[in-house]
Parts: sequence; C-alpha cells; structure tokens
Amino acid sequence: MTERLRRLTLINQGLSTSQCFGKGILGTRRAIEHLGYVQIDTISVVERAHHHILWNRVPDYDLNHLNALVQQQHIFEYWFHAAAYLPMLDYRFALPQMAAVKEHEFRYFKGGDTRLMQEILTRIKTDGKLRLRDIDPQHKITKGQWWNSGAGRRSLQQLFMQGDIMICERNGMEKVYDLTENCIPGNINLTLPNIHDYAEYLFNTTLRAHGVFTWKQLIHLKTGKNIRDAMNAILQAQLDANAIQVIQADNGQKIYVDSKLLELKPKPQQTLKLLSPFDNLVIHRERLSALFKFDYRIECYVPKDKRIYGYFCLPILYGDKLVGLIDCKAHRAKQTLEVVSLHIQNKEIDQKQFFSELKDELQRFAKFNGCEKIEMQG
Repeated sequence: MTERLRRLTLINQGLSTSQCFGKGILGTRRAIEHLGYVQIDTISVVERAHHHILWNRVPDYDLNHLNALVQQQHIFEYWFHAAAYLPMLDYRFALPQMAAVKEHEFRYFKGGDTRLMQEILTRIKTDGKLRLRDIDPQHKITKGQWWNSGAGRRSLQQLFMQGDIMICERNGMEKVYDLTENCIPGNINLTLPNIHDYAEYLFNTTLRAHGVFTWKQLIHLKTGKNIRDAMNAILQAQLDANAIQVIQADNGQKIYVDSKLLELKPKPQQTLKLLSPFDNLVIHRERLSALFKFDYRIECYVPKDKRIYGYFCLPILYGDKLVGLIDCKAHRAKQTLEVVSLHIQNKEIDQKQFFSELKDELQRFAKFNGCEKIEMQG
C-alpha cells in the first residue's frame, strides 16, 4: 500500500509525467495554482529553488515565466511557511497575516521605522517603482546610513509584509516594489477570511497538491487552538463524507488519502529527477519519512565538520522512490557543473540502468544551470 501511496502523491505533485500542467508560461501558472505555493530561496549553488521546482514540472520552463506571471497579475509574492510565489486566486488568504503584521503581532516583522515607512510610500506614489538601492540623499536618507543601519530594509520589509506594497518584479534576486493597488487585479476578492475559511483553504490546497497527507502537514507552522479546532472539524467532515480515507503507514502513522485517488492504479515509472531541497514533495519531513522512508535535512545550515552528505545535496527521485543524494555546484563562469559527491542509499535498484539515466539527467540539469560540461569529483 505504501508503494501505491507514493505513486499517487507523485501524480498529484506533477512529478510522474512530463506534461502534467502543460508547457510554457501557461504550464507554469497551472503548476503554481495546483501546488498552492512555490518556495523562494536565495541559495544559488545550483539554480535557485523556485526555478528548480518548476523546471522539474514544466518541460520548457523559462526563468522569465515568474516575472511575466507577476506582471500579468496571475501570481504574487508573499509568505506561506516561507517566502513564496502564490496564486493570485488565493490573495485574500494572505490578508489575515498582513493584518497581524500591521497590528505588530509578529515579532519578526515589526521593526519598521514609521517615518521611513511613510517616506517610502510617498516616494513610490510620486516616482513609481522602487528598489532598496534607489533611495538617495534627496529623500533625507543616505544610502550608506540606511543600508548600514538596516532601518530602511526593515521598513521596506514591514510595508511588504503588512500588504502596503508588493514585489512587482525581480532582477535576479533584487526586488522591485510598487503599491499593492498597482499589483492586484481590480476585481480581486478582498474579503477577510474567517478562521474556518482559512482552515478550509489550507485543507483544499493540501488535498489538491498532495492527495496523500498527514495531520502535521495540514497545520504546518500554523499554531493556535482556533486553527487546530477548525482544521479538525473540516477533517472530520471530510472523513464522514468519505471524501478522504485514513490509512495506516508502515510506521504506524495515520495517512489521509483523497478517496478519488484510491480509484487509480498507477503504473510504476522509472523517471529520474534531481529535486530541490525545497521541493514541495520533500518539504514535509514527517510525511517524507512515512511514505518514502527517507530521512532528509539540508546541510548548508550545518557546520562543515558535521555535514554527512554535503552543502546542498539534492534528493534523487527514481521511479517512486527517493534513492539517494547528490551534491552539485554550478560554476557558471566556467560553464561547468561540478558533482561534489554522490550517495546512493537504495542498493536494490538496477545500478546499470540507474547510472545511465543519472548521466542523462545530469546533462539536462547542467544545461538548466547554464553549464556545458560536467566535472565529477573523486
């Protein structure tokens, strides 16, 4: 049964077929709307996470697709459990957190200076879009003083988090800001969701994107008795309606499954993909362990002498199993993808077939990273 559940969740995640969401910018939009979010990360050892996640799901994905979709007002940037691209269809579900930031209920997003925040808003209204480095002495903020003190950066971040401004494009990782009213469609639903609405949104997003999930996944980083009670009521109603079913994983953990998925009989596939450490499939570690028997953590945050697998090891998806980790580094100036280390944890795979497919996938991954050749260490 666990094997079948793995295949079902891979179908829902768009990782079992090459054109689940279609191609081009429309395929990119569909992928984000289906997944509910795509995490943004700044680490650039290989191509950044938000591009990597979509590249694995949209055959002809282009790095310009995200900026284009933001400008077309189909997606927006905000905070999910981390910085993320989100469907514009779900904008109203970001409103509770924006309101909480404005009321100083988040300790991480309340360091803005009131005067600077007002000055930033005035500057954008007067001069248009703004980047952090655009602030100049004419507006009573010197670049050095603002940058070094961090007050300007915090003020900009607070305005963003409380919903007064939005990121309207990125140049690499440099953000360009504009007033929110210029970045959202005129007909968008701005009704503040109640706690039941919000819990229902989280449930439906998880059900759609994964189909196979755990309780902890449903309330991932969403603390508070109110949200837990609302989610529990929704979960129970779904169970009573037989819309979802409970299955016991091999480790005894409860796994919830979309009943419609259980009607499918997915065939095994031998596709090989190198996943981002922030891929939606692997981000929920508890579920990953229960379904894939794969214990994983990102070691770039671990001191070098305590790393086991490498700085930025990518999980290797082979068929319906996560079979190992590969640590890669793109040397773009030399157009070389360096394979620093490779760790195969599943010894039952057909080694000859696996390494043949890994070679092909590394060539594809190298091209995605702007590299022409592959260099193996050891």
